Amino acid sequence: MTSAQDHTVPAGTSLAERFGYRPDDRVVIVNCDDLGSSHAANDAIRRSMRGGSATSATLMVPCPWAAHAAADPPGDDVGVHLTLTSEWDGYRWGPITPGPSLLDAEGRLPPTIGEVWERADLDEVRAELRAQIDQAQRWGFDITHLDSHMGTVQLDPRYFDVYLELAVENGLPLRLSGRSTERAIGFEFRERAAAAGVLAPDHLVGTDVLARAENLRPGVTELYLHPATNTPELRALAPDNSRRIDDAAILAAGGALADRLERAGAHLISYRPLRDLQRAG
Repeated sequence: MTSAQDHTVPAGTSLAERFGYRPDDRVVIVNCDDLGSSHAANDAIRRSMRGGSATSATLMVPCPWAAHAAADPPGDDVGVHLTLTSEWDGYRWGPITPGPSLLDAEGRLPPTIGEVWERADLDEVRAELRAQIDQAQRWGFDITHLDSHMGTVQLDPRYFDVYLELAVENGLPLRLSGRSTERAIGFEFRERAAAAGVLAPDHLVGTDVLARAENLRPGVTELYLHPATNTPELRALAPDNSRRIDDAAILAAGGALADRLERAGAHLISYRPLRDLQRAG
């Protein structure tokens, strides 16, 4: 039996069209970052995916609550939030491999991207990120995509090569910022991904999500948020806890995001169709 995916895609065909939408349709993935970072995050992400507006999530494998997330997954579209930093004072995590260049003076992952870029050995980065993917698979996740915590392996060309290598190796799409950001970031990461046959949403939105949900551009857009339930744990560990609590409310059943997306005429999908399309070639 044949399908549309078995035929050559005409030049200029948009990603949305490859999913059967019109060129001017607004197609949206709503992703929850930081699954596994805390009990509060796990709780809010489950609620957001099971009854709210979220269609996807990404797991921080090295974090203390990752196994808890794996024991009761929030849904069937979960990627890996590749993690090389540990940025919260008083609540830290380390790598799952023994690479010494990945550690700060406390024996944890460093708190900033700059510290990673300054000293993390690329072979040790590759081994660590591959181990994070492997661990998520051992926990039973049917991984749908990859993205990068704090953008660490998206924004530097040396580390991006590892990011892209893992996407090709595992047949997974990537989170990438939009083409308009390539000049500011300093290299043509979208060209590299396309040449390797790796898919990514056309647009990426992580700030002013509600306002921008009303003014979506045609194509496939990923909106990403960081929902977490308002608990003493969250307030103690996350300095940006108020934003995370707000994100949980935005994503909740009957929350503001659902209304904005409906008014925008958006079509909601998850990352799984991108993965399936990429694997079909």
